[in-house]
Order: sequence, then structure tokens, then C-alpha cells
Amino acid sequence: MGSRAKARWTAALLGFTGLLCIVLGGLMIVAVPSIIKQQVHKNVRIDPSSLSFSMWKEIPVPFYLSVYFFDIVNPKEILEGEKPRVRERGPYVYREYRHKRNITFNDNDTVSFLEYRSFQFQPDKSSGSESDYIFMPNILVLSAAMMMEHKPLGTRLFLTLTFGTLGQRAFMNRTVGEIMWGYNDPLVNIVNSFFPDAFPSKGKFGLFAELNNSNSGLFTVFTGIKNFSRIHLVDKWNGLSKVNFWHSDQCNMINGTSGQMWAPFMTPESSLEFYSPEACRSMKLIYKESGMFEGIPTFRFKAPDTLFANGSVYPPNEGFCPCLESGIQNVSTCRFNAPLFLSHPHFYNADPLLADAVLGLHPNEKEHSLFLDVHPVTGIPMNCSVKLQLSLYIKAIKGIGQTGKIEPVVLPLMWFEERGAMEGEPLQTFYTQLVLMPKVLHYAQYVLLALGCVLLLVPVIYLIRGQERCYLFWSSNKKGSKDKEAMQAYSESLMTSAPKGTVLQEARL
Repeated sequence: MGSRAKARWTAALLGFTGLLCIVLGGLMIVAVPSIIKQQVHKNVRIDPSSLSFSMWKEIPVPFYLSVYFFDIVNPKEILEGEKPRVRERGPYVYREYRHKRNITFNDNDTVSFLEYRSFQFQPDKSSGSESDYIFMPNILVLSAAMMMEHKPLGTRLFLTLTFGTLGQRAFMNRTVGEIMWGYNDPLVNIVNSFFPDAFPSKGKFGLFAELNNSNSGLFTVFTGIKNFSRIHLVDKWNGLSKVNFWHSDQCNMINGTSGQMWAPFMTPESSLEFYSPEACRSMKLIYKESGMFEGIPTFRFKAPDTLFANGSVYPPNEGFCPCLESGIQNVSTCRFNAPLFLSHPHFYNADPLLADAVLGLHPNEKEHSLFLDVHPVTGIPMNCSVKLQLSLYIKAIKGIGQTGKIEPVVLPLMWFEERGAMEGEPLQTFYTQLVLMPKVLHYAQYVLLALGCVLLLVPVIYLIRGQERCYLFWSSNKKGSKDKEAMQAYSESLMTSAPKGTVLQEARL
């Protein structure tokens, strides 16, 4: 009896434990998603107490700027009206450092900040040095010529004389360092005398001169502390809720985020929208596919075909015109009125006429498309590659001899890639806290359910087996009683006296 009682108690204890596991697993199925959502809400908002705040303040991802120049092979022939021929040079790689300053939390659930950037040349990652010479269009001369196209002939002739006196030509041979970070040129001051404030700097000109050791403007974005639905969205840029570079309210709108983080819990229907001070406009990327980055699930977003489409192909972009062929965007209104155009590298995804007009261009999706890989649960980018090209529209201007017989063409100057991927300790921390732990909790709830079901079977089996033993015992008792009755009847029959005839018959035998 002692062993049976112990077995009953053991079965009951295991059954109770199994029931507890099932209840706990069920509670986890209900509670874990909301707990994870609550933790994500708490840790992705812009709050000094959140896990992502330090990542937002000092971006731990190493960013690299890779620059490719289009070296002009036939400058003399271009002046005679022939098609330009270029060869790609690079990459010239720079380590990009970003950090935020003047962080100010406002009363309306926003935070204002300035993000400063600096660049450091990386010889070991580059295919050349900053002392390499590149033959490219003289942006100052050709831009000034385009600006003077509709000025009086006398003004244009005077500009020609000025160019000649200063030894300025349509094409120049400059080092990579000079093109990037600037070179002293008296022509800048002369152009500014005709067009006040045409250039952001005085006496020095470079394509990236205004970006190094400077900020991209004062951003004011929503923190998500009080109203999570507006997290990371830009409220104002440089105090403006919209810009005035373009010709429609829609194109002037400042939409999306500042381009560093997005709202969490994305779906394939989500898009990435952000305001780019360099492009002077808001941009929207669309979902392409899901994938994995270092064990972390991601959504890949790409540029839609309509990003740089002209107004005739995509009417909402009409406000960015005057336009030329589709696939390039005129940014002259926000780039000192120079006839500069923004596009994908090698005119990828643009009107084929653009690439056909310049020899040496080979557009393809793998090398020239941009993408962002974002962790959909948190909205934090894991891996990104933004590629853009800057081109100059050039042509012969009557009265300005330096332009010769140049046929109208959009001539690529350079293209660049800004690339960054999370790695090292930040990646490991992110994976552990925001991927591994939720995954462990997700599987734990089903393990508890399975374990609970197994344990709950123990008392059930014990009960069934107990019932079987009772049945066998009852059956054996019933059969034994019948045998006893038969034996007793037989014994009684033997004890009963036999008839006399029978005794005499047996005696005779």
C-alpha cells in the first residue's frame, strides 16, 4: 500500500506540474507579443533612457564614402562637337564620422539637433590617392556660361574676355583632393559679382567642400515619447516645415524621417521616406524583399523607378522641373543655380538616350542601384548602400568662346556610394537583446506547452492502468468463486450415499 500511495502522489505532482506548464505557456502566448511590443516601444524612442539612444546620438556603424570620377578622355574633340568619352576612376574611399550636437528636447514631444560629419581618406581601401589628377569639366566656367545664356551679348563677350585673362577653359585637370575639398579660384568671386551669393564659399570651390566638418542643417524630429505614432518623423528642418526650392507644394514637402531610423513593426506594405538635405527633397523607398543580415531578419527597400522620373512620365514630379530626359533630377535651384543633375550612377534606370550620349557608361542594377536593409521589428537599419551620381548639363553658348561647339549633353562628373553596416559589439548587443531573447521567449512558450502535455499524460496513464488492475482483480475473483462452488458441489456429491443397486453391481464386478 505504501508504494501505491507514493506512485499516486508522484503522478498527481507530475500532472499538476504539467498543468502549470500549460497555463504558463498559454499565458506566454498571450503576453509575450505585447511584452515585446512594449519593450520595442520603450527602447526605440528618442529618450536618454532607451537602449537605442546612444546609437542614435553617436552612430556606431562605420560609414564609408566611396567616390568614382569620370575622367574625360577626349576634351578637345568634345569642343569640336564630338560625343564625350569617359573612363571611371576610383574608388577613392573616405571614412565618414557622424555625431550629433546641440541636442535639445522641446516641450512638443520633439528633439532638435545638428549632425556633424567629417571625412578621413582611407588609402588602403582606395584605388589611388588624393594626388591623382582627373580631367573633368570646369564646373565654374561651364555653369557661368549657362547662367549667362540669356544675358546681353556684350555681357557674354566680357565674360569670355575674363575667362581668357584668368586662363580658364571648359575642361580642367585637377587632383582628387582639389575636386573634393576645394581649390582657390578667383573666378568664384567674379561669378559672385555677377550673381551674388551664387556659391556658398568665397574664393574656394569643391564638390564636397561644404560637407566636411559641417552639419546638414537643424533637424527637429518627434521623439515618440508622448505620441508613438509620429516617432522619428521630421517636424522641421532649419525651422521650416517645407522648403521653397521647387514648383509645387507636394515637391516642397518635408516628409518622413531624417534618414537614420524609422517606425518599428514594418510590413511589406511599408515604405521608407526621409528628407535629404543634399538632394533638397524628400525621397521614398519601396519594399523589395525580405532577407537576413548576420542572423538578423531584414526588409530590403529600394528606389522606385519613378524616383528621378520627369513630369511627363510621373506627373507628381512635375514640380521638380524644368526637366530633360526622364531619370535625372534638376537640382540647380538648390545648388548655386549651376545646371547640375542628380541620378543613379551611369544613368541606371534612366532614359537610354542619356547613357548613349556618353561613351564609357555601363549601367547595371547590381553595381548602381541603392538599397537599405532594415530590421522590421525595430525600424533600425542594419546595412545600407546609397548610390547617387552628379552630372553637369553643358552646351555651346553663343558669345562665350570657351564653350566651342559643344553639343548639348548631360555629362557625368562623379558618382558616390555611402555605405554602412552594423558590426562588432553593437551588432552583438542588438542581436542578443532584440533578436535572440524574443526568439528564446517565442520557442519557450511552445516548449512549455509540449512539456505540460507530456507531464499531464502521466496521471492519466496511471489512472487508466489502475482501472485495468481493478478490472483484472475483479475478473479473477469472480472466476475463482465459480470454481469454488463447483468443487464444493462435487465434494457434496461424493459425501452423499449411493443407491443400493449400484453397490451390489459394483460388488459383482
